[in-house]
Amino acid sequence: MPPQARVYANGLVHVPAYLDPPAQHLLLSDIEAALAAAPLFQPVMPKTGKAFSVRMSNCGPFGWVSDRAGGYRYQTLHPETGKPWPKIPAAALQAWTDLAAYAFAPEACLINYYDVSARMGLHQDRDEADLAAPVLSLSLGSSCIFRVGGTARGGKTTALELASGDAVVLAGASRFAYHGVARIIPGTSALLPAAGRINLTLRRVTRPSP
Repeated sequence: MPPQARVYANGLVHVPAYLDPPAQHLLLSDIEAALAAAPLFQPVMPKTGKAFSVRMSNCGPFGWVSDRAGGYRYQTLHPETGKPWPKIPAAALQAWTDLAAYAFAPEACLINYYDVSARMGLHQDRDEADLAAPVLSLSLGSSCIFRVGGTARGGKTTALELASGDAVVLAGASRFAYHGVARIIPGTSALLPAAGRINLTLRRVTRPSP
């Protein structure tokens, strides 16, 4: 782990400034190229049909989607274009190698785009078949207030401010912690226009072959 890494009792790791400014610009360029091939779309809640406040896309063999017909799931094709997802950027794969401490490569890189009004409610990541693998998050653009709690819904949460270039690893007990984004903090980065934030979440989807 980089020397600035902060490791919490539940296994969560926060690495401030994992990506320096040139690395952030390079990764953003790769993400923009990916979004040209796999445009952002607006997922909806399976039960209510209510739209998420974030827009999203994916890279990798699998992409995470949500709609009323099929619920939360991973699939190999973009829900609107019908085309395969683009490859995961090299810098994101390197982050997995550096920080994930897991022998198998990620298979999905979820791209969430937050405008200044977007939020993400507290949730667990449990749609993967391989729950032994960690979840790795990379932040680009405006800072956010990231909240993480325990493994049961409700109860106390801890707030972390995540800045552009920060990485977070959910491993150990924190792999199943409820977590979300409470708000975006305008004026904290000029990397993206209009106080935007991009969050990349890398996940292993399938169980490795024996």
